[in-house]
Amino acid sequence: MAATMQLSTGNLGKRYNHAHWGLRDFSMTFRPGIIGLLGPNGAGKSTLMRMLATVMRPTEGSVEWNGVSALRSPDTLRAVLGYLPQDFGVYPNLNAVEFLTYLAAIKGLGGATARRRIDALLESLNLTEARKRPLGGYSGGMKQRIGIAQALLNDPQVLIVDEPTVGLDPEQRVAFRNLLTDLAGDRIVILSTHIVSDVEAAATDLAIVHHGRLLRHAPPEAILAEATGRVWEWTVPSAELAAARQRLLISNTIRKPEGVQLRVIADAAPDPAARPATPTLEDAYLGVIASMNGAGTAKGVA
Repeated sequence: MAATMQLSTGNLGKRYNHAHWGLRDFSMTFRPGIIGLLGPNGAGKSTLMRMLATVMRPTEGSVEWNGVSALRSPDTLRAVLGYLPQDFGVYPNLNAVEFLTYLAAIKGLGGATARRRIDALLESLNLTEARKRPLGGYSGGMKQRIGIAQALLNDPQVLIVDEPTVGLDPEQRVAFRNLLTDLAGDRIVILSTHIVSDVEAAATDLAIVHHGRLLRHAPPEAILAEATGRVWEWTVPSAELAAARQRLLISNTIRKPEGVQLRVIADAAPDPAARPATPTLEDAYLGVIASMNGAGTAKGVA
């Protein structure tokens, strides 16, 4: 695979009606590695991914794969694409092998190649023992893993996965993140989620999306650095928690015998008793979202 491959968007936008834009002025270049698209539900992540996967046409802007327009020549991108949409469905009467064999044929994989690929994917996703069971009897997490398998069938150069850990238990989520890390060396992996921990350990790049716009695109370390010196821990009586939530940006609370320990994002200490804390990626993310919402962060007390 070419080390210089890239997928890019230019001023990409999608308008659903006269007043509502699902995505607007989105310009970004995706290169090999894991790019985490992070944003609240309804931020525009799925709209972006559908356009990148060539299943939805934009209202404006461009999508290019290695300099070739994916809007004018979508098959150029589709030939190297794996896609797991958020609303992925299955044929309930087919078993895993039948379903994946059918999709492999659609993707143009030959019989022997398809069989080897299917066997390897079912093993890596811990589905070998269920390979002959009808998919209609699978749990939600098992269906999600089948979705992951079909996205990887053609060994894609561009892998787009939209909220892939929904329905997975904690152990399966860790296994999936490890799988993505193993895949990412010479591929473009675009992972959309609203769960910070899904991208914290694996992403080489983060793109924070909110209200249909790109707020920040940078490595996780750079986004973390922006929060340095702006995260505080402070314990308040339980009776004061509601009032604190009204005036402060709180990323976490922990109940303790002496009260509730708050994790506060603010430009200065919210109280003389507050002490500095090492920021997490979730702290940094919430700070970026708050700035977009116009809430800013609490000024604190000197």
